[in-house]
Amino acid sequence: MRGINEECGVFGIWNHPEASHVTYFGLHSLQHRGQEGAGIVAGSSQGLDNHRGHGLVSEVFRDDSILDRLSGDRAIGHVRYSTSGTNHIENVQPFLFHFYDMDLG
Repeated sequence: MRGINEECGVFGIWNHPEASHVTYFGLHSLQHRGQEGAGIVAGSSQGLDNHRGHGLVSEVFRDDSILDRLSGDRAIGHVRYSTSGTNHIENVQPFLFHFYDMDLG
């Protein structure tokens, strides 16, 4: 049996003008829940955008322009601790799906 481990961390916010920036700090406070990768999906009623990568939150979002690009009043973020799957970018969440009439993160 492996030792006690945490399993991922999720943070979400709604109706805040700087949702991606608040989500960054929320994920930073949840960093102990996962250190393999991090990601944020943010947006508004006009659509969603995302950024995700391997490493700590501060490494994935090293450049402030990344958070500025993730504009909108809503966001969800995730820090990854893999319990299944490999450590590939395809497994770093949150996922963003584009449909013909909407985006879903």
